[in-house]
Amino acid sequence: MKRSKYSDSQIIAILNENEAGVSVADLCRKHGMSDATFYNWRAKFGGMDVSMMKRMKELEEENRRLKKMYAEERLKAEVVTEAMTKKW
Repeated sequence: MKRSKYSDSQIIAILNENEAGVSVADLCRKHGMSDATFYNWRAKFGGMDVSMMKRMKELEEENRRLKKMYAEERLKAEVVTEAMTKKW
């Protein structure tokens, strides 16, 4: 997945600028991003501060890791089940 060129604190600062009254078009032009990017950030990170955003990203990473572990264990269980049902 492509990494953002904006840090967590930059994203929060941009969102705070909008809350202070700067228009979305001006922010997007100033920071070189699309309107869609801004609206996605606002939907995902609106109302957060930097520490909350950092914690959310940590939880997302942990969730991704746990999903991968589950998929691997499920695959092992299927292989064992398939091996057990074969007639030799």
